[in-house]
Amino acid sequence: MTNVSLSEHLEQAGPHCWPGRERSRGAPLSDAARAAGADWLAPVVRVGVAVAGLGSLLALMLGVSRTTLAMARDHHLPHALAAVHPKFQVPHRAELVVGAVIAVLAATADVRGAIGFSSFGVLAYYAIANASAWTLAPDEGRPVRIVPVVGLAGCLVLAFALPASSVISGAAVLAAGAAAYRARRAVTARKA
Repeated sequence: MTNVSLSEHLEQAGPHCWPGRERSRGAPLSDAARAAGADWLAPVVRVGVAVAGLGSLLALMLGVSRTTLAMARDHHLPHALAAVHPKFQVPHRAELVVGAVIAVLAATADVRGAIGFSSFGVLAYYAIANASAWTLAPDEGRPVRIVPVVGLAGCLVLAFALPASSVISGAAVLAAGAAAYRARRAVTARKA
């Protein structure tokens, strides 16, 4: 996610990073290597970015599938997604659904936009986790107070350093999710 943010900031800076060059067209780190006179490094940078992107995607897929499992166990998502494979002990249905959603997004959407949106969502998630860590009591394993403060500040700085489209779309989806959650709670409360 940091690679994407750095890449997009270099993309925005474009000609200001190296005078006499036109704005990059999607490979700002490779362009930076060339501008530094290290043309041989450009293919290495491209491979590194691809491996980092795939690693991030795999980690995101596994993290989201486990979040899906937890939400399904709490009945915020269909309970069928709470299944854990009897032999491998993984949330296999949640992984398949998350994998299918990622495949559809990769095939139909601008991957850069999806990565930016995803980065905002992950940073918001970790910001909430850091804010929650602040509320822990010492007997609950509360870290030194500065740790969640620095973590929260770092998440917010990185989240709002993303391109405006990522911030706006990510914030809109979080707001829609919060509204849907409130509506669901209100309906559940009326039934009780």
